[in-house]
Amino acid sequence: MPMYRALSLKQPWANLIRDGHKTIETRTWATPYRGELLLCASKIPAISPFGCAVCLVELIDCQPMRTRDWAKACIAPYAPAFGWHLGNVRPVPPIPVVGTLKIFSVELPDLLILEESQVNQYQKPLVDIKQSHRR
Repeated sequence: MPMYRALSLKQPWANLIRDGHKTIETRTWATPYRGELLLCASKIPAISPFGCAVCLVELIDCQPMRTRDWAKACIAPYAPAFGWHLGNVRPVPPIPVVGTLKIFSVELPDLLILEESQVNQYQKPLVDIKQSHRR
């Protein structure tokens, strides 16, 4: 089975990345890693899907956050903050994953990349999460 580098995020931010609304993930720490990351939704809060893989992305760059970056991060500014610039988002089925802090490794079967029409079958409808979950 393939080994993936993974990162856990809380909902609704995992869904916002998967759905193309959030292109920058923020962390208080930088990483030298560039390449493919499996994004996983943490178990808390229990917003569907949770406790599982959500999408594969490419981590393109990591830089200190700039004023113009915050809208792409879908979160209010805080410091210190590093912007993890993401691209090539590919939704995957919600395979259960036990996450940890920082970047971690997880061994999973080959992941099937979902078509856009398949994504909603794994998620309950949410209210406008971009408006209701801003900090």
